[in-house]
Amino acid sequence: MSIVVGIPACATIRDERLFHATPARYAEALIGGSDALPVMIPPMGEVQLALLDRIDGLLIPGSPSNVHPSRYGTDESLTPDKHDPARDATTLPLIRAAIARGLPVLAICRGIQELNVAMGGTLLQNLHDLPGRRDHRGNGEGSLERAYGPKHTVSVTGALARIVRADTVMVNSLHGQAIDRPGEGLVVESRAEDGTIEAVSAPNAPGFVLGLQWHPEWRYAEHPASVAIFRAFGEACRAYQQGLRKVA
Repeated sequence: MSIVVGIPACATIRDERLFHATPARYAEALIGGSDALPVMIPPMGEVQLALLDRIDGLLIPGSPSNVHPSRYGTDESLTPDKHDPARDATTLPLIRAAIARGLPVLAICRGIQELNVAMGGTLLQNLHDLPGRRDHRGNGEGSLERAYGPKHTVSVTGALARIVRADTVMVNSLHGQAIDRPGEGLVVESRAEDGTIEAVSAPNAPGFVLGLQWHPEWRYAEHPASVAIFRAFGEACRAYQQGLRKVA
């Protein structure tokens, strides 16, 4: 039986109409890298919790939007035009419920920030304006190849190091925010040279939980570390489907 992985979508306005969407590359990476069937989860709030009974894993994707700061204890938003409250209302309860039941979770870019907030952590807004931090927004202008190309190395430890079989990884970088205080149960497993948190896991959770600040789904098949990450996630989803203990 094939494993099924849910991908929560964003709520976007196009031509004055509401759409639910997420970039296709996440589904492509799940199909090719995890041997999984992807299904999109519309951002309709807590009603979507019932879907957790029907899937074997949850991939929280990136997005141009940011988690609303009221979700982590402050109403001061430095990016007031970049919020998606419908997505927040869907992903945060989904993440908490998924982790509680041992459902494997892979969280990417905005996803790692949602994972952190869901677990009670806080975020740094406009990371590039903080002293000593590099501009992690990458090179947003020009071609997608340039925007998503390798930008800097990160140190790797813990479960992630075991997955990628390395202690450093070259990653891309397209984020304006990052984890400040890690949420309950989350352990930092990667940092950039400027100290920015790049990956977290939840070693005491009943299932696989991995959050990455970079985008391993972009041309995943060309990067051994990305291949290893999606393979490990797929293995964890199959173990969950079969009622086995978590993988990695």
